[in-house]
Amino acid sequence: MADFPLINLENLNGSERGATMEKIKDACENWGFFELVNHGIPHELLDKVEKMTKDHYKKCMEQRFKEMVAAKALEGVKAEVTDLDWESTFFLRHLPISNLYEVPDLDDEYRVVMKDFVAKLEKLAEELLDLLCENLGLEKGYLKKAFYGSKGPNFGTKVSNYPPCPTPDLIKGLRAHTDAGGIILLFQDDKVGGLQLLKDGEWVDVPPMRHSIVINLGDQIEVITNGKYKSVLHRVVAQTNGARMSLASFYNPGSDAVIYPAPELLEKEPTKEQSYPKFVFDDYMKLYAGLKFQAKEPRFEAMKAVEANVSLGPVATA
Repeated sequence: MADFPLINLENLNGSERGATMEKIKDACENWGFFELVNHGIPHELLDKVEKMTKDHYKKCMEQRFKEMVAAKALEGVKAEVTDLDWESTFFLRHLPISNLYEVPDLDDEYRVVMKDFVAKLEKLAEELLDLLCENLGLEKGYLKKAFYGSKGPNFGTKVSNYPPCPTPDLIKGLRAHTDAGGIILLFQDDKVGGLQLLKDGEWVDVPPMRHSIVINLGDQIEVITNGKYKSVLHRVVAQTNGARMSLASFYNPGSDAVIYPAPELLEKEPTKEQSYPKFVFDDYMKLYAGLKFQAKEPRFEAMKAVEANVSLGPVATA
């Protein structure tokens, strides 16, 4: 199998731009994932985020996780657990309105560092969306506009720790799923692995790499590209040794954004049918909430059933 796609973003600025854009295109079409280096986020900032995230887990989350494990008797399970995940998480919302200063137990310095980190991630997400537009032959800004709705995109971070698990064969760190949203930017542990994606019927490791940002595409990119780019099943395999840190930031459409295949892409492939529905993003998220760990195709079919009620939004026109 080909090597996991590694993209050096610095190469966009020189003679290797064409080859780098081709690598991004291939990753979007055939993997749904790629890993970025030289992405513009300072390594010192990433080191601070990592240290503070791990310190916060030890100080505020570790004991709670141990109590949850004890309460649910997960330590000595003998059969596969299919209804929960071996992870400790909290969520930060950034856009349209931040809750960074409302989440309890965060040190003030951690809040300041996270604010800086997510501002840089937001900028990177929008740069990546424009690179996707360029590869797709869409006008610059198309995807950002498609995501905008009336109040701008939704952007948030799931902060996760995956503690050592005594029975990784019986309980997943995170069960297999595709991501519902737009584009996902992951800053993950560089020593403890566990993230895998499904490619050609096999689970492939996403390699931990110091100071990299892993990118994956969500269901909404699949819809807008009419299946040219696809969201891909992925999971986290729990580990017996070492705790894995993960900060997954989701740059998603606004709640009232109307999502549908880009007309310009449909015109380019007149022989290919429009196989994806048109829907309001929030309606999709309500459906996804109950079906996250199931196949995405029935979700798309369910949205087709209500498509007749969706009016075309004022945004996302080419």
